[in-house]
Amino acid sequence: MNQVRSTDILPPHRFHCADLVTIPYATCTFHSLPPVAHLSRTPQHPARPFPAERSGSLRVPVAPATDDPSPVVAGPLPPHPPLREYYSDEAGRTRRVRQWFDAAAGDYDWINAVMSFGSGRRYRREALRRAGVGPGQRVLDVGSGTGMIAALAQPLVGNGGLVVALDPSQGMLARARDRGVRRTVPGWAERLPFADASFDRLTMGYALRHVADLAATFREFRRVLRAGGGLLLLEITRPRNALGHAALRFYLRSLVPLATRTCGRGRAPAQLMRYYWDTIEHCVSPETILAALRQAGFQAVQRRTVFGVFSEYTAQNPTC
Repeated sequence: MNQVRSTDILPPHRFHCADLVTIPYATCTFHSLPPVAHLSRTPQHPARPFPAERSGSLRVPVAPATDDPSPVVAGPLPPHPPLREYYSDEAGRTRRVRQWFDAAAGDYDWINAVMSFGSGRRYRREALRRAGVGPGQRVLDVGSGTGMIAALAQPLVGNGGLVVALDPSQGMLARARDRGVRRTVPGWAERLPFADASFDRLTMGYALRHVADLAATFREFRRVLRAGGGLLLLEITRPRNALGHAALRFYLRSLVPLATRTCGRGRAPAQLMRYYWDTIEHCVSPETILAALRQAGFQAVQRRTVFGVFSEYTAQNPTC
């Protein structure tokens, strides 16, 4: 697999991974990322013109509107309060979560299959089609993990398109490359290393609960999307009825960690799965996420649900 030095596409400034490490861009190696100027964040490299969009044909029910008004989002917006059982501060959260994902990368795909009863690939593919991902488009998959969404998007955009998988975990990106994802970049959602208006579509699958600040993340998402570009966020949402909540909690916080302890490699996968549920349990409400997207400047902001648990947030960058 060809490798391209980061100096071919990014300016030689330094990239800060929280308080853990500081990686000079000039010493990073990005796998198979083409040396095209429009992916640089420097303003002297404008984005290329983009192809026409394609709308999806499949539909899922729209979630009923809530009676509560949309909350006002002001200042930094963490996706959940600090979970002191796992870390003591934001630096500790960043460190712990990345360590878990690096260590669990080899087990992550089969754990995902268990969590979704084997339906994860089909559901993600249909969601991409509903979001209008199609031939010739440039797609950025943020928090890509092992690259399932990025891998599914590649045949949809075809040879004339581009799919880039971004994740802070090098272990996860290595698994993404193993499954055929051609372009991977290490990075954080809150500070995307790309020029303005670089992509037609931006996707994120089940990683929104792992960012530090939703408001900053959504501003970055809008910045790298071209005018009229589309956003797709997939998330698991805590059920609002007591029975559904209890059932999902028992499954994700007890049964799935038990399976990972039995079949996984080391303790990290089981710990990650317990943490995974706790971030769902304490995540801000869907109304807060919708309000934050609107406040960031997105239009046509919607949430669709499947089985009352799987949320698809979609939005569009304004055309002017």
